[in-house]
Amino acid sequence: MLTGGPTGRRLRRAGVVAAIVAVLGLAVPVATAVPARADIVRQKQQWVLDAMHVPAAWQVSRGRGVLVAVIDSGVDPTVSDLTGSVITGPNLSHVPTTISNPNWGVHGTWMASLIAGHGHGPGGQDGILGVAPESRVLSIRVITDRSDPYFRRYEMQTASRGQGELAAAIRYAVSHHAGVISMSLGYEAPSLVVRSALQDAMNHNVVVVASSGNSGTAQTASGKIRAPYSFPADYPGVIGVAATNQAGTAAYFSSDNLSVEVAAPGVNVPAEGRGNKYWLVSGTSPACALTAGVAALVRSRYPGLTAVQVRRAIVTSAVDRPHGGYSDQIGFGIVNAAGALAAAGRIAHQAGSGQAPGQVTAGRYFGDGPAGVPPVPVPARSGSVLITLLAVAAAALALLVISLWRFAAGLAAGRPALPGQDQPGAPPGWGTGQQTRFEGTAVDVRYPYPPGYPAGWGGGAGYPPPGQGYPPPGQGYPPADRGYPPADRGYPPDNDLRGNDLPGDGPAAS
Repeated sequence: MLTGGPTGRRLRRAGVVAAIVAVLGLAVPVATAVPARADIVRQKQQWVLDAMHVPAAWQVSRGRGVLVAVIDSGVDPTVSDLTGSVITGPNLSHVPTTISNPNWGVHGTWMASLIAGHGHGPGGQDGILGVAPESRVLSIRVITDRSDPYFRRYEMQTASRGQGELAAAIRYAVSHHAGVISMSLGYEAPSLVVRSALQDAMNHNVVVVASSGNSGTAQTASGKIRAPYSFPADYPGVIGVAATNQAGTAAYFSSDNLSVEVAAPGVNVPAEGRGNKYWLVSGTSPACALTAGVAALVRSRYPGLTAVQVRRAIVTSAVDRPHGGYSDQIGFGIVNAAGALAAAGRIAHQAGSGQAPGQVTAGRYFGDGPAGVPPVPVPARSGSVLITLLAVAAAALALLVISLWRFAAGLAAGRPALPGQDQPGAPPGWGTGQQTRFEGTAVDVRYPYPPGYPAGWGGGAGYPPPGQGYPPPGQGYPPADRGYPPADRGYPPDNDLRGNDLPGDGPAAS
């Protein structure tokens, strides 16, 4: 794992950079001469809403009361379609670009408008309507846009630091009561700290959505190779989202791998950016944001459902399912907002009736249920069998008593209660009460010099010095003239014992 230097951050952030490059490369203003009229934007947005059956879902829920954490490059709270709907959280990117810079929060503002945009003008008829227009956004900045003046400095940061920033953002979202986390970003490698933070989110019943990556190519589309996995989309419990085009097929750039669980529109999706301008945005990033909006609709209407149940409602209600029910290009199908609410309603009803989703009663499908299963026959034991068992138990008890008596006799004779016998040639008294500690590993043994310690001990061809982690003679090792190598042929020197190296294991590790 790379830990520093410009290459480390670039490789670590390859998924993020790819996402931003793909989005920026495919993002174009709705009108090039002058900013587009917002009502024209609404018209261009209609296909996205229709593809996900959002207008029908709005008859049931509009996301009121749900806080969606957008972990991204920052969200501009002053744009017209997000006014009053953004809570600004911390900047964890360690990049000093301020919000007054027009290149700050470009990507994040787009994503937030797709989730919680409420339009503007009389009756909110103009501009972008997010999937959950009555939800709110918690903005947490962890990445920078490629146009950010400090983008190169950001790239110089280490891999571990970037993953730590993401983990901190997830934990911040959880501690500030986000009901949904949206992450339109990705990394090519997993991270323990991020995985731990995601587990914390799931323990607190937070729905987590992430983009599955923009690494698709003509070769991946043909099935010759597979796109690399993208994290956090590939972590357990996270809803990984691929991108589809207006025809409902997988976008050419959308990564195809097993992190894909569902798909959503991701080609030429209208979004509001900095300066109240509107853009057509492409990538798995907008697909992720739109799906997070659907999660907010479900959480708002059915706040008692768990994150797992919300995820199940979204996945099981997906439409345009691929042949066989699943593919690594669009997962289980395209997200259906109205269908997800209907599925959530069924799950909530089942939960309220005390019946888990898909659970059936035994009496309905298994005859008489438990009462219809006869007891397992257990033959009665004969008297001869019981007598045999008692005899075996008595013999075992007798052996135990004899062993304890012999052990006690050995202690009374002054012998050590340790394995091994004194060996011929050991100094008198060696090993009889001289050890200060023995806990099963060589490095835990500490012996003082015993009576009868021979001259020149520890040098030449003798034993290694006591205190270096070896048991004394008589505790399992042969005397010096019966197989011990010279002190300089495999034993560590007097003050060079490392780790748990045992006698006979060779030289201590260097």
